[in-house]
Amino acid sequence: MLTGQMMGEPLLILDLLRHAALCHPQAGIVSRCHDGSIHRYSYAEAWSRVNRLAGALSELSVAPGDRVGTIAWNDYRHFELYYAVSGSGAVIHTINPRLSDEQIVYIINHAGDRFLFVDPDFLPLLARISPQLETVEGVFLLCEPGEVMDAAAGEARCYEDLLAGGGGEFAWPALEETAAASLCYTSGTTGNPKGVLYSHRSTVLHARAVAGSEGWSLSSFSSVLAVVPMFHASAWGLPYAATMLGANLVLPGGRLDGASLYELIDSERVDAMCGVPTVWQGLLDHMQQVGKRLESVEKAVVGGSAVPLSMIQRFEDEHDVFVMHGWGMTEMSPVGAVNYPTPSMMAMDKEARHNLQLKQGRPVFGVTMKILGPDGREQPQDGRSPGRLLVKGPWIAESYYKSDDRSAFLEGGWFDTGDIATIDEQGYMHIVDRVKDVIKSGGEWVSSIEIENAIAGLEGVTEACAIGVPHPRWGERPLLLVTVDRAIPERDILSHVAGKLPRMSRPDDVVIVDALPHNATGKLLKKVLRDQYRDHLMNASG
Repeated sequence: MLTGQMMGEPLLILDLLRHAALCHPQAGIVSRCHDGSIHRYSYAEAWSRVNRLAGALSELSVAPGDRVGTIAWNDYRHFELYYAVSGSGAVIHTINPRLSDEQIVYIINHAGDRFLFVDPDFLPLLARISPQLETVEGVFLLCEPGEVMDAAAGEARCYEDLLAGGGGEFAWPALEETAAASLCYTSGTTGNPKGVLYSHRSTVLHARAVAGSEGWSLSSFSSVLAVVPMFHASAWGLPYAATMLGANLVLPGGRLDGASLYELIDSERVDAMCGVPTVWQGLLDHMQQVGKRLESVEKAVVGGSAVPLSMIQRFEDEHDVFVMHGWGMTEMSPVGAVNYPTPSMMAMDKEARHNLQLKQGRPVFGVTMKILGPDGREQPQDGRSPGRLLVKGPWIAESYYKSDDRSAFLEGGWFDTGDIATIDEQGYMHIVDRVKDVIKSGGEWVSSIEIENAIAGLEGVTEACAIGVPHPRWGERPLLLVTVDRAIPERDILSHVAGKLPRMSRPDDVVIVDALPHNATGKLLKKVLRDQYRDHLMNASG
């Protein structure tokens, strides 16, 4: 084989910030601190502090490959840890504080974290779990000197005091691009959470993909609000992609209510924002209450769960904001598909375009997808043939950290996502359901997501969950569980969805509940509900 004669410079995370400091020194990061104050600085100033932090980590004898944990909101100190830890050769382990205490203890011990960097908001959590941590040698609070006087802090030291002893320009080590850079654990809906170990190469390639027009469509003109948390799946790559292009990065800290988000959107002229549907619902409701518009925002990226049609309509009709669906998994760094605008989409009438926007989108370059039917054969791309969604690519995991579990990793380099999906003629992927959540009724697959989408927009319904429960004749039938903010007769809810669904997919019953259970990343815990309501239809007939 004739090889190319190009330089073999490695793809390294630190070079993203080095580039921003040199080429975009006036752009930078705006973040809300835990006390509510606003902090601003440039990428050049961030670069200086990251050098000092790396020096401080070296003084702590943090070595290449060591794991350094963070329990923190989206702010500038967390951003500095992203670059200083991985740039020095260590591994940043971002910990989701919304997991149970038992899960957090498990993943810290499983990862073998040597140090923890903790936002003061999470001091009560730290106090609860500290006695059970086996490998942690020290804790640093992300605050100013003397800012936190709390018995729960124990012997924790101040981050700024650590930084002050870090010296100046750090002698960054030469790393291989395949070196481990960051570690994130899945939300652990079944069994213990699993660790996904990202490399420098995978992270940079992922950042390049999501920065472009097939992703978040960023540039040096952008001001992007990252509501999606930095403590899970690298905030969809935004701390890397925005830095790469010199976009202004706006980090909201822990204040995710509509009023606080709008303050940042308005003051920083945010034109792109990324988050989950529940957060955007709160923002939309706040904007309606105060009678204002999102004047600067051009696009809102929605992921984590399916975006309802009503949200797409409200963003466009009330604010002239285009909603982009994004889809991925922790194992995928996390982005695999984005429903970005195209000329053909924008030429459609509004109803057709909105229906297309409901799909999860087309794979970004680098990600390959295919659908396998029940017989194990690849399904056609016709938008009608569902099956298991398999993916592969350079930023998709090929194994789990410290685990022998290979059940999701198939021959040929494919990863089984656990989703049931279709792919149409134009390459648009649409999630039909999770394999474990699809309702098997009378030999047919019924999509729980399709039922939940059908209820979206009914006034008074605040959340919906469709599950399959045992039925004496059909094996399983759909049961719809909803929360409401006003009195609504169950028959009105059933009538509403009946007009939007084929007969086989119409729920046999609806139950109004006070609340629906969620996991640490906001996903509905359908297994809990299936267990709770498993006898609900067993006395049904016909």
